[in-house]
Amino acid sequence: MNKQRSLFFNVDWFVISTYLILCVIGWFNIHAAVYDPMNPSIIDLDTNYGKQLIFIISAFMIGFAILLFDNKFFNTFSPIFYGTSILLLILVLIIGRNVGGNQAWIPISSFRLQPSEFAKFATCLLLARYLSSGNLKVQELQTQLIAAFIILLPTGLILLQPDAGSALTFSSLILVLYREGLSGYFLVIEGICILLFVLTVLYNKYLVLFGLFITAGILTHFYRKNRKILTLIGSSLLFSVLFVFSVDFTYIKILKTHQKNRIDVILGKVDDPRGVGYNLNQSKIAIGSGGLWGKGYLQGTQTKYNFVPEQSTDFIFCTVGEEWGFTGCFVVICLYLFLLIRIINIAERQRSSFSRIYGYGVASILFFHIFINIGMTIGLIPVIGIPLPFLSYGGSSLWSFTILLFILLKFDSNRMGII
Repeated sequence: MNKQRSLFFNVDWFVISTYLILCVIGWFNIHAAVYDPMNPSIIDLDTNYGKQLIFIISAFMIGFAILLFDNKFFNTFSPIFYGTSILLLILVLIIGRNVGGNQAWIPISSFRLQPSEFAKFATCLLLARYLSSGNLKVQELQTQLIAAFIILLPTGLILLQPDAGSALTFSSLILVLYREGLSGYFLVIEGICILLFVLTVLYNKYLVLFGLFITAGILTHFYRKNRKILTLIGSSLLFSVLFVFSVDFTYIKILKTHQKNRIDVILGKVDDPRGVGYNLNQSKIAIGSGGLWGKGYLQGTQTKYNFVPEQSTDFIFCTVGEEWGFTGCFVVICLYLFLLIRIINIAERQRSSFSRIYGYGVASILFFHIFINIGMTIGLIPVIGIPLPFLSYGGSSLWSFTILLFILLKFDSNRMGII
């Protein structure tokens, strides 16, 4: 009894309170997004908001159950969690239901299970177990390759669905490697790749290549007596040239039409508010129309008349913006910032490397979802179909985010951690 009392006394109730507030905000906004004046009850189990209430209650029960487990359970069984998630990702490719062009759901009666959501916490656990084992150093190539394999295996299977949004989420785990000692040059390289991608899409690839050769020529002139830097310039030029050609090939041959259209809209290549840019245009109208204080609960016209597609899932932030205005958006973003900062603080105060690494995995995945989802609704990022944590409608996403978060809270409740 004393042990259980100590467990719940030590748990971070600030994080749990923030989690519950976000879930309730999500529930009310899902109600607003699909509100039917003929059926005003907020507790109707046949509606999305009624189902979301069940998801919230069951998610909190899952979180409560996680707190009862021993810390070592998650370390010991992390390979099993990971292996199970991989098997589910393979199974969904065989028997999964195709929704919106993605074969990402396994039908279980009236419920649809999305394995890619649960692969996130499983990957974080196995990555933490591997990086915390022995005397591994992230600076070593072998460690980097094995860590990359752990991350890229579920990523590749999710891309086969194809669900590019969920697959991109796993790229955020590079921040975990960076915290554990990965050279900052990798982040610089990632930034350069993003720049080259944008330039290649916006302009002719040969124009980009011409600029690369001119830049390399100028640098070579200034550092012609430094053999080490010249070697770096040459290898960087070769990598950049190959990357530009790969971007051109991927953009033309691999990306689907709707994916290219979304990128074109964001980069300003296409201005079609009634066609490919409809979702983004309606999203910005909804958020902008809310003004400072919003139109009021259940008063959003963009929301009420279904002008924004997927408004209870991927575009739930539009409902917040229209009905609660800039103030509501500011409050939600502040709650997310508080949650992320608190998670990082929790990760840093862990006594075991396993718990710390896992904590940064949680922070990375949540940050990616929050930044990308809100960014796409206001036009900063191409529209990518990923949910807003704890706000978007969906059982799989809410349960997976809950598991992800509460495992960390369990580690923190007993800071002796895992040896």
